[in-house]
Amino acid sequence: MHRLLLLLALTLAAPSPAQSARALNTEGFRLYQAGKYPEALKKFEAAAQADPQLALAHYNVAATLGVLRKQGQICQYEAYRQTILERLNTAVRLDPRRLARAKEDADLDPIRDTVGWQRLLGRSPEKQAHVPELLRRVSWFSPGEGVYGSTRKLTFPDSQRVVLWRRVIEDEKDPSRTEEVTGTYSVKGRTLTLTFPGQKPLQGKMTTRGVLEFEELGTFQDSPSECEA
Repeated sequence: MHRLLLLLALTLAAPSPAQSARALNTEGFRLYQAGKYPEALKKFEAAAQADPQLALAHYNVAATLGVLRKQGQICQYEAYRQTILERLNTAVRLDPRRLARAKEDADLDPIRDTVGWQRLLGRSPEKQAHVPELLRRVSWFSPGEGVYGSTRKLTFPDSQRVVLWRRVIEDEKDPSRTEEVTGTYSVKGRTLTLTFPGQKPLQGKMTTRGVLEFEELGTFQDSPSECEA
């Protein structure tokens, strides 16, 4: 009888997974406020594992990864744009109110120019009418080239201008040299036509997956190649 009562008391005293998760999340928030972001990330991750339904823990993982990304600690903590988006999407799925907070949260600024963030705002590459807006709001990167990562980037500052940035990796004297050239563009449906000074027009398209495809320039997507070499 005494043993049964002891086991019952221990059971009642043990915190539930949800309670443990909230406690871990609180510990993480205190570390975050103290500027100890790697330590805070560990607590938030532990909270999300203790209770996968705790939206706030997933949100805090996304926000802390955003801070680490801003600090340039991308490879150390896998603070990739896609990872941040995945955790944020989980938080919003579990608690749609998280989206309103995300819109005002400066920690998430590193993902504003992604297709994933635009999807959260209701803009989708599956909808042809959204193509012009997505072009302007997203930064587009080429696949990685060894240690150089993405060597080309396209941005569309407004409804007429396109800017092509590229790293000139064949310049042995200065391997970090970059160039930028500004041209114009037009959109018809999913088809894009880019015109740069002294060059023939380049045609491409935006796929329903949110990828830009050009025969001459290759493909571009919304996240750069990082930490792969």
